[in-house]
Amino acid sequence: MNPLSSSFPTIKRPPAPGSGEAPIYGKTETPGSGSSIGAILVHTGRLSAENAERISRLQLDEGKRFGEAAIELGLLTEDDIQFALSRQFDNLYLPADDSSLSRRLVAAYQPLSNTVEKLRSVRAQLMLRWFKPEARQKMLAVMSPGKGEGRSFVAANLAIVFSQLGERTLLVDADLRAPCQDKLFKINNKAGLSTLLAGRTGAEAIARISLLPGLYVLPAGPIPPNPQELLGRPGFAELLQSFARDFDIIIFDTPASSSYAEAQMIAAGTGSALLLACKNRSSVRDITSLARDLDHTGVKLVGAVLNILPGQQK
Repeated sequence: MNPLSSSFPTIKRPPAPGSGEAPIYGKTETPGSGSSIGAILVHTGRLSAENAERISRLQLDEGKRFGEAAIELGLLTEDDIQFALSRQFDNLYLPADDSSLSRRLVAAYQPLSNTVEKLRSVRAQLMLRWFKPEARQKMLAVMSPGKGEGRSFVAANLAIVFSQLGERTLLVDADLRAPCQDKLFKINNKAGLSTLLAGRTGAEAIARISLLPGLYVLPAGPIPPNPQELLGRPGFAELLQSFARDFDIIIFDTPASSSYAEAQMIAAGTGSALLLACKNRSSVRDITSLARDLDHTGVKLVGAVLNILPGQQK
């Protein structure tokens, strides 16, 4: 019997706002459009409920805007107000002084940067070529031949820009050799893909990123001694089907394909791959070989990205 089938419950979509249902993936998402500035700031811990009441009293007594009253009382800064306004207009980013996530998540911290604009361009092409509603395609593996070529960086930031588009997005850290999405999003890695496949945990392994509404991350979990065998179990296919039922976009971070066979096992499961090449690091021979191998296994190569970003991303 497949151990996953008895231990992994069907993932339900998070409840609609105002439905009265309790969320299943951790905390309720940050209030956005339709919420008051005060409610957003209280929810995100920038303002206490007591101080929100003080601001409201001054606002009513003197006919001021909430932000004006808050700054006059010295309880909030202009940056706090801009943060709340961005949430009201669904322009979801994190302010520079917020250390909740890794700075490598540029789509969360630097929405106007050239790097993020290029990520949005990749997103647009994927929406046109692959994630079209009529095609019912939802999954994508980010792949490259070698180590240090930027797969984790690209996968994480692509997941963020898709969630900013309003897509219910799941990022899966399927690199069971050297995972890092838990470090980028600063989430617990005691449970994840490995424990799901081993039948030891259920949907609670999926983390809701409350600061980025619509984004969920499944970390890799503890590094197993047998990643190929885990991913080769029938339970992996069942897990993918469950993801496809409950999320709009599912992006997989993968290990280096030239070193570990499970990278192509993941791609075969998702049915599609985004090929990543790193300038001055990836060889044409290795990229060509990977593209040929994907074609031979029936995996749709939906596009290629040249990573010229600085640093030593995986």
